[in-house]
Amino acid sequence: MSVQADTKRLTPHAVMARKGGTPLVCLTAYTAPMARYLDTHVDVLLVGDSVGMVLYGMETTLPVSLDIMIAHGRAVAGAVRRACVVVDLPFGTYQESPEQAFRTAARVLAETGAAAVKLEGGTEMAPTIRFLVQRGIPVMGHVGLTPQSCNTLGGFRARGRTGEEARQIQDDALAVAEAGAFSVVLEAAVEPLARTIAGQVPIPVIGIGASVACDGQILVTEDMLGLFDTFTPRFVRRYAELGTLLSDAVAGYAADVRARVFPGPEHCFAVAGKAHDHDSSGQE
Repeated sequence: MSVQADTKRLTPHAVMARKGGTPLVCLTAYTAPMARYLDTHVDVLLVGDSVGMVLYGMETTLPVSLDIMIAHGRAVAGAVRRACVVVDLPFGTYQESPEQAFRTAARVLAETGAAAVKLEGGTEMAPTIRFLVQRGIPVMGHVGLTPQSCNTLGGFRARGRTGEEARQIQDDALAVAEAGAFSVVLEAAVEPLARTIAGQVPIPVIGIGASVACDGQILVTEDMLGLFDTFTPRFVRRYAELGTLLSDAVAGYAADVRARVFPGPEHCFAVAGKAHDHDSSGQE
């Protein structure tokens, strides 16, 4: 088992119980090595469809397939011991009907080992969320700026600046909660609106470009670590510039190879039978 007997993963129910308590720490993860680094420090790891932009170079999340999400979800869920793993349902795999959503979500949970799924949409998706929850699928909602709807929303921009738009986002968040979601991501909502929603909605509101008043925060890990430099959203704080470190490390390696400095004698294997020569296993 990938989860040790003395370690319990955070469940969706435990996440929901954190409403109003210590803020939830959430980040994205797409690979097993990254998941292992993050697991000790975070409460929720989201295998986001942002994988399409971050790892595959797509311009939006729309082309991401279900097979891609399952492959990355399996890698992350198999690597963690503590965090609650949530996998995004990709565009076109759940919007058609609650039945379609159930088939997709059931496959995701069965094939990845994740604890829950996330889907985008508010009042229009509430019946689907209710359908899933009633059939044993924990659901995290996502309202405000919903990237899968970027074409109809007019691109990636802050939401809730008009009264009508703000009321719709409030209604969306409340509808998601009433339908049975255990938490909801609120993305790129203007701060006063985000603060109001966090106070109104009875489940944890996880902000991204929202408000410090939210019940938790999430960022794309590569944004936060300086590993994705195509663009940097306004709401990202960079806690490291690992892209620069990576580039410097590769430059050092390249220079050593070209100068025939690497590999050195300590990195090579001696001819068998030579006295006191050892291979990497310590055998003579």
